[in-house]
Amino acid sequence: MPRTPSGIVLSSLVLALVCAAILPGASPAKAQEPLPGTERLTLEGDLASRMVDGIDKFLLRETKKSPERRAALWHRDTSSPEMYEDSVIANRERLAKILGVVDSRVPLQGVEFIATTSRQALVGRGENYKILAVRWPVLRGVDAEGLLIVPDLHATLADVVAIPDADQAPELLAGLLGGEPNVQFGRWLCENRCRVLIPTLIDRRDAKSVTRAGRATNQPHREFVYRPAFELGRHVIGYEVQKVLAAVDFFTRDSRGDRAIGVFGYGEGGLLALYSAALDARIDVCCCSGYFDSRQDLWQEPIYRNVFGLLDEFGDAEVASLIAPRGLIVEACKFPEVAGPPAPRDGRGGAAPGRLVTPDLARVKKEFARAQQLVAGLDPAPKFELVVSGPNGKGPHGTQEAVAAFMGQLNDQWKLQPPASTPQPARKDFDIEARHDRQLEQLLEHTQDVLRDCEYVRDAAFRGDRSSPEKWAESMKPYREQFYGEVIGRFDLPLLPPNARTRKVFDEPKYTGYEVVLDVFEDVIAYGILLVPKGMKDGERRPVVVCQHGLEGRPKDVADPSVDNKAYNQYACRLAERGFITYAPQNPYIFRDRFRTLQRKANPLKKSLFSVIVQQHQQTTNWLASLPFVDPARIAFYGLSYGGKTAMRVPPLVENYCLSICSADFNEWVWKNASLRAPYSYVGTIEYEIFEFNLGHTFNYFEMAGLIAPRPFMVERGHKDGVAPDTQVAYEYAKIRRLYADLGIPERTTIEFFNGPHTIHGVGTFDFLHEKLNWPKKE
Repeated sequence: MPRTPSGIVLSSLVLALVCAAILPGASPAKAQEPLPGTERLTLEGDLASRMVDGIDKFLLRETKKSPERRAALWHRDTSSPEMYEDSVIANRERLAKILGVVDSRVPLQGVEFIATTSRQALVGRGENYKILAVRWPVLRGVDAEGLLIVPDLHATLADVVAIPDADQAPELLAGLLGGEPNVQFGRWLCENRCRVLIPTLIDRRDAKSVTRAGRATNQPHREFVYRPAFELGRHVIGYEVQKVLAAVDFFTRDSRGDRAIGVFGYGEGGLLALYSAALDARIDVCCCSGYFDSRQDLWQEPIYRNVFGLLDEFGDAEVASLIAPRGLIVEACKFPEVAGPPAPRDGRGGAAPGRLVTPDLARVKKEFARAQQLVAGLDPAPKFELVVSGPNGKGPHGTQEAVAAFMGQLNDQWKLQPPASTPQPARKDFDIEARHDRQLEQLLEHTQDVLRDCEYVRDAAFRGDRSSPEKWAESMKPYREQFYGEVIGRFDLPLLPPNARTRKVFDEPKYTGYEVVLDVFEDVIAYGILLVPKGMKDGERRPVVVCQHGLEGRPKDVADPSVDNKAYNQYACRLAERGFITYAPQNPYIFRDRFRTLQRKANPLKKSLFSVIVQQHQQTTNWLASLPFVDPARIAFYGLSYGGKTAMRVPPLVENYCLSICSADFNEWVWKNASLRAPYSYVGTIEYEIFEFNLGHTFNYFEMAGLIAPRPFMVERGHKDGVAPDTQVAYEYAKIRRLYADLGIPERTTIEFFNGPHTIHGVGTFDFLHEKLNWPKKE
């Protein structure tokens, strides 16, 4: 649709004048005539905006349907507690995987007291208990740090991991920082003869969210860990669950299994308590405070809670069902309310939006009732209890009712004692910030250790048959299924009839241009500009080049002869002038947070933005192949920047594409996403949607190109392109060159380096298209 420079849609009258100007001597009606064999396109307004809105509706509808689809992934056997445990093993393993709880914990001999020659481990004393600074090993290079509260005189009834919210220090739960008695539930539990470990969590400040290349961001520390971890199949949630489970390792070893073990958490601690108990049957009782909800609005929560595939199989009710037949107390209370990340300032920016709000009590009750229903039939019935704090479940956490219920399930003979006097500190300061920063640095360094190792994991896993192109293609089928199902995410829905609607928008000397809209799914359309060369003979079928724009781009950037965008150099138009049919699709990565929140909505469904883009391209290439002047065996893809990302992800799955050209994007992609040191890394940028779960251990750009092989593949690379250094580009491409050489088809791949920036060069790539699409090059 023609637009004014300010982007305002032209009125019908002005549109008619523009059409008359574009098509001299033609009436406005003729200017908008459709491509023969299609309906006339009558949609007005911004079609890109309409597309993004439609995808948004589609994803919200799929989210709403997710609870009813989960039952197919569960096979609960409630005939006995033992049979029930066996029947949910696969679900528990899948939950551990998507949370990133995949690393083996180091052997634990005991907790270590943190003391120096000038400072003892004792932090404080209360009535009949002492508070000690401790650490305990978790993973290689990762310790947990916090406080251990130990009863002095009485026999310990139970062992408890008390987990604070992310913005609460362990000292608060131990009663050393004052506050209302309810927030001091750690020391209250110890006063009731529990031995209590309180771990430090990564907080929501941003002071240390600075890459090692010096880029400061306003990302909460939790997001700063989440970004590289997510790319590598880890998660800030998973790391902290591991710390809780390492504490359980200690309790189990130290008490020889003679005492009950409980976890009690609030806010982010409630999340960790729920997940930890779901994953580890050694935990007898869980109290989840200030967290339990349906998770249907997960996309609105902070991104450090984003879990790929969670809603495909789990709401909080399903997670709770993994705790059965053990005990669960849910405390409905005021959540830690977070309006968003720290405010951008002083060059700090790029954090993902996300908020925490207290849900309506009715919603909590509904999810809790669903949990009870899921485990109905177990005998004895699981001890699931809902405690409501204050009016409408918005009172304080750590209430007497919740603590009493928790203690009652740990030891039904014990009557809860009221809080005693507050403990006295044994130090002038508690080293809170330095301890937190040590914990943060350990997790960040662990992600970099995983990054260094993941290439070798991919090499061992990605093994195709290189004895011939045909055998290679056959051996790629299971990897293609893995890529689609586990990385990109597949919508198992039939495509709608395309219902092609078109209208003529250009009439150039060498080609005619049409806007095209196709139906894909309900509310989801594909949209683009088709350029058809003039002078084709009757019955002639020509090759098509699909020309894909980059981030925040539009089809007119590449296919409108009046638009002079230096990044694209009108390459769809130039190729059409050479006699190629070209098609410039609108991809939905446009409108900044509007498209980035599409990724947030897709991820919990085990989907991504490319789950939609793949289907749009499948429908588009099916339609192109049906046109009488198109050779369906010669449909090529050529994309720049985010279009280059598309070149690596769509042709592996849309086999209608006979070749792919990746321009201004190809590099060592996992490194670019997960490195804290590289100045090219996305860890410190605004592209919070870019991270793909566990890509580091599955598919880098070599493996994606391997799914394209033996079809032709090319990389276009400008030396001055800031996407990545030449060395990283060449390193990853060398693997592809070796693959094609091993297959005996080295001529089907090439890379062109040119002395230029992030742009379409259109020299070697054009020659490649002429050669591989068998279209004569004319001077």
